[in-house]
Amino acid sequence: MQAAGTIQHLKQLAKMTQVRRSVQEALWGMCAADAMSMPVHWYYNIDDIRKDFGGWITGFNTPKNQHPSSILTLSNTAGSGRTAWSSGSDRTNVVGNIILHDKLKFWKASGKTVHYHQGLQAGENTLNAICSLRVAESLSGGKFANVADPAARAAVLADYVCFMTTPGTHRDTYAESFHRDFFSDWQDPRPTSSSAVLEFAEQRYKEKINRSVQDSQLNAIGCLPMSIPFVLFSATANEDRAVSAAVEFARLTHPDPRVENYVALYARALHATLNGACLREQAKAALMSPGLDAWDTCKPFIREAGGFPVASAERLEVHQNAVQELGLACYIRGALSSMFYLAYNFPDDPCGGILANANCGGENCNRGAALGALLGARAGYTGDSIPQEWKDGLLNAQKKVQEILEQMPV
Repeated sequence: MQAAGTIQHLKQLAKMTQVRRSVQEALWGMCAADAMSMPVHWYYNIDDIRKDFGGWITGFNTPKNQHPSSILTLSNTAGSGRTAWSSGSDRTNVVGNIILHDKLKFWKASGKTVHYHQGLQAGENTLNAICSLRVAESLSGGKFANVADPAARAAVLADYVCFMTTPGTHRDTYAESFHRDFFSDWQDPRPTSSSAVLEFAEQRYKEKINRSVQDSQLNAIGCLPMSIPFVLFSATANEDRAVSAAVEFARLTHPDPRVENYVALYARALHATLNGACLREQAKAALMSPGLDAWDTCKPFIREAGGFPVASAERLEVHQNAVQELGLACYIRGALSSMFYLAYNFPDDPCGGILANANCGGENCNRGAALGALLGARAGYTGDSIPQEWKDGLLNAQKKVQEILEQMPV
């Protein structure tokens, strides 16, 4: 009996070690995919990628100062959406006053070609990926027994407020609508303690979730990066707890009723992949789900891509056409469909998947972060990994990921 118990214990330890490796590579994959896409983020004409970088993206690059399809200067500096959508011109600028303290000049620049991530260097991460790492730091440092507990969300939100409102904490120029909307609402009460920030966020959710007209800019795949660590730190918990942890947090940053089911769909796929499930099967199931209903659209592209050599320009073109058809922009249904399409086609090829995602353009950073976490999770579980060269080239993430992993519960 004792021998049987020892064997079972050793099996459990081996399983936990395998899952831990999967979590580790998921973090690396998330950061690598975001940084790879950063210089061509929101390139909607993919020919501009080759034009600006002398060919398709094959590694980390510094963004050009000018962006061929930028609408940064049309964005609302006082809240969500575009300036033209703003309900009033007398609202206080969130950009420059509350967040992005030295970046307002780029949002107000003459012309419409300022790059969203101007000033970043090759291998740097965008704000959303950096915020995701901050979430992971808060969860690992907090030693929470259950990251679905309100205390975990409170700690994360308090750190988020401190990080975003403190000058010099990051170098990115752009903050998408959900950040601007959150701090537009935050600036009057200005809560900072963990309990006060959580209370504010929960009250804000209750007020916004029942609005007759929802903010379409919150119905976006940008809800996933900061939710991913809640799944990673629930990898050894049951699936329902992992999903609950991700959804309960996402609703506080993205108070839109359409978002929650999509976060749950992604969280289930990531949790399963962390625990050894076949990523291709998870991607297919997601694409066939009622929420996406995209499998029939994907099938012709999958068949066509299979007729060309792996890593060929012809196969990449099929993937680019597929993403164009499924959803190139940020809106979550289309973006998630494109992400799962890429996951289906690159389940055991994290390098190929991350590069294809970057070269598909559009909303490739948040889509890439979600894809990279899945590809990394699968790679880690099967004994593969994100390339060491990429890990070494990540300027923000290299030290942060190591610190997070050192603090993770065994």
